[in-house]
Amino acid sequence: MNETKDTTSTDGVGIIQMRHVSKWYGDFQVLANCTTSVDKGEVVVICGPSGSGKSTLIKVINGLEPFQEGTITFNGISVGDRTTNLPKLRSQIGMVFQNFELFPHISIMQNIKLAQMKVLGREDNQARNRSMELLERVGLTDQRDKFPAQLSGGQQQRVAIARGLAMDPMAMLFDEPTSALDPEMINEVLDVMTELAKEGMTMMVVSHEMGFAKRVADRVIFMDQGRIVEDATKDDFFGTPRGDRAQLFLSKILHH
Repeated sequence: MNETKDTTSTDGVGIIQMRHVSKWYGDFQVLANCTTSVDKGEVVVICGPSGSGKSTLIKVINGLEPFQEGTITFNGISVGDRTTNLPKLRSQIGMVFQNFELFPHISIMQNIKLAQMKVLGREDNQARNRSMELLERVGLTDQRDKFPAQLSGGQQQRVAIARGLAMDPMAMLFDEPTSALDPEMINEVLDVMTELAKEGMTMMVVSHEMGFAKRVADRVIFMDQGRIVEDATKDDFFGTPRGDRAQLFLSKILHH
């Protein structure tokens, strides 16, 4: 029996647990019975065609989008429970968006300091020191006093990653972090993400960067029409994806 092993870690005690999650926008179902799990230190890349529900899948994890059916827990806390303190929960989950989402009217330093002081209660000096550590980590200490519009897209996205890390999160979610960047800026962002993965950060990454997935991912989730169609190890996914839809997707994106 040469059946490909299904590596969905749904029986483990993952830091992120998603069970039979469904979501609708009116009559349109955007997520359909999605079940998966992410263990601490695991890197999962989510791919699939446009409109397949990838971004929604990670947005329901930290409560940015509500869902109507199923359960999601993060570090044992129920995301959908009305009594859950979502702002507190989100402080443990770094989120990096496609379009950076930096505050345009304050400096890079202030962008990174703000949530540390407001949410974590850090003193100004403490938040500044942590911000400088992270700006050094992403190679942008010389940009600390500039405003977002004065930076390139790649630099802004690295600032966004630093801002997410400043909260000392237990996991990081990335929603197509390179899709708004010029081609020459993509690698500088992927390099920072690769280093995070090597350091053991738990990560879920919505991305079409299959080179990054091959290099860094532990697992790959393939979505189509709101469903998780494939959930397999990186080697299994790129070696012998089990479904025709995933094979067609890969054939187009790898030979583009």
